[in-house]
Amino acid sequence: MKKKAVVLLSGGLDSATALAIAKDQGYDCYALSFRYGQRHAIELECAMQIAKAQGVVEHRTVTIDLGAFGGSALTDLNIAVPHQPGKPDEIPVTYVPARNTVFLSYALAWAEVLGSFDIFIGVNALDYSGYPDCRPAFIEAFERMANLATRTGVEGTTRLTVRTPLMHLTKREIIQLGTALGVDYAMTTSCYDPAGDGAACGHCDACQLRVRGFAQAGLKDPARYV
Repeated sequence: MKKKAVVLLSGGLDSATALAIAKDQGYDCYALSFRYGQRHAIELECAMQIAKAQGVVEHRTVTIDLGAFGGSALTDLNIAVPHQPGKPDEIPVTYVPARNTVFLSYALAWAEVLGSFDIFIGVNALDYSGYPDCRPAFIEAFERMANLATRTGVEGTTRLTVRTPLMHLTKREIIQLGTALGVDYAMTTSCYDPAGDGAACGHCDACQLRVRGFAQAGLKDPARYV
């Protein structure tokens, strides 16, 4: 019997690659996406396409409202998405407070119901925006908490693992790995500030990381840009 994994799937390049890795490692994959009040909700259409193309067992999209609190350019339309690089040591305004903590908590709940002991998340600590909830220390802390907060953890029968296969890869390496695994990156979106038709702005931090990654990999970026 194949192992089950819950995979957080945003519709972006990294999460699509993490899903492909989980499948390649032999897991039956259950994809979990969120409509959380993000301005770039076009990513959910991408997530549906990716989940179907990669043959997940089930794909669920959960609606929550992180926009009720604001505090991020991704959930508050009164805060502009920066179209120029930020300061290296500064957490950018595109950071959504507690987002990965919330997402992983939902994934943990579903994993416990499914009898799954593996959660995949496409966080990355190298070619990324310096978000505090993408660091190895955060993932390790969440995993410890998860094993204190679940029935199987308390009973000591099985340990839940939060798997971060992209954590120490550059964007170039992620793209090369995903390409080798057959990921169709034309289905993905990375832009924080897309046009009404879904075309990427080409200037936000996420777009710039993507453009640079494909260029360094020597591959054509299939995304549509304004």
